[in-house]
Amino acid sequence: MTQEQTLAYVQAAAVAVDLQLDTAQAARVAAHMHRTAAMAELLDAFPLKDEDEVAEIYCPAPFVAEAR
Repeated sequence: MTQEQTLAYVQAAAVAVDLQLDTAQAARVAAHMHRTAAMAELLDAFPLKDEDEVAEIYCPAPFVAEAR
């Protein structure tokens, strides 16, 4: 997306959720969103295989009710 398209998206999304943004606020949100999308694109382009992910699968501890 171009910066202009990102701004148009932010403005349309604000209308859709009835969020009142003035021009300066919408421009700031769009700038942050555009920058975040650019960072995500860099991360997405980095080649990773499944075995590169070393984080374990989250497994919560069993719930233990307190005895009273």
